[in-house]
Amino acid sequence: MKILKNYLTVLILSIITTFSGFSQTTTYSTEVVDDLDIFYREAGSKNKPALVLLHGYPTSSFMFRNLIEELSTEYHLIAPDYPGYGRSSQPAIKDFDYTFDNMARIVEKFLDQKGIKKYSLYVMDYGAPVGYRIFSKHPERVQALIVQNGNAYEEGLGVPFDALKANWANNNEETRKALEGFHTLGGLEWQYTTGVEDPSKISPDNWYLDYQHIQRPENNEIQLAMFYDYRTNVALYPEWHKKFRKHQPPTLIVWGENDPIFPGIGAVPYKRDLNNVEIHLLNTGHFALEDKGDEIAAYIRQFFKKNNIK
Repeated sequence: MKILKNYLTVLILSIITTFSGFSQTTTYSTEVVDDLDIFYREAGSKNKPALVLLHGYPTSSFMFRNLIEELSTEYHLIAPDYPGYGRSSQPAIKDFDYTFDNMARIVEKFLDQKGIKKYSLYVMDYGAPVGYRIFSKHPERVQALIVQNGNAYEEGLGVPFDALKANWANNNEETRKALEGFHTLGGLEWQYTTGVEDPSKISPDNWYLDYQHIQRPENNEIQLAMFYDYRTNVALYPEWHKKFRKHQPPTLIVWGENDPIFPGIGAVPYKRDLNNVEIHLLNTGHFALEDKGDEIAAYIRQFFKKNNIK
């Protein structure tokens, strides 16, 4: 009798958690997409508004770990790792096109297989060109955009892009070699700490974990392939602007203003094409979630409530 009572208690609590939006523990799973294991983090009731979190270079869904926990009572959060990043499969370059078109295709198929047809997109760094490709193809599915240092305007390309532009103009051993410094251990630390008010608050686990992933065989070449393909994103900027103007997704911009890669000036041009856009420039750098996560979470709550996203 006591065992039955305990079982019923657990069952009732499980039902309450699922349907009442009580905090749910993050789960870690893989979904097979085109014979690739796509790793993802997920939390929150599937009856809540879906928020798809798209990570940047050179990290993974790990960058969203704290935000997922913070928002799991209010939203259904799901964050995949792209192929070649984090804990997802890393197919050989000869077998897989490491391009933004292909990353977007994999993420789109991942969402389809997961049955997620209506969602908001949180885009950061590489997540912006991945997410904007998906938005351009399926604008009716996207309820809102949350943009954190995710560029869509040439004004937002910082000084480090000079080295990428040299590579785009002449993709050779010399211009590729000049880019490898971005994913040395020191280069990774620079990305996490530059522009931050107090760098001692940024955990070194971030860049050491990224560095561990980059040390996998052929991953350096994968990163260089993505750097070279970034030129296709700039070419698509005008098309994305047209899509913004036509479909007018409610957009929240939470941007680390001191980011040398995508400086704060890159947030402002969104106002040219979007009517319902809310911009918050934060006193931090590229990976704003590391020291401004609570602030960003609060802005998301307010924005979703104001725009009645449910």
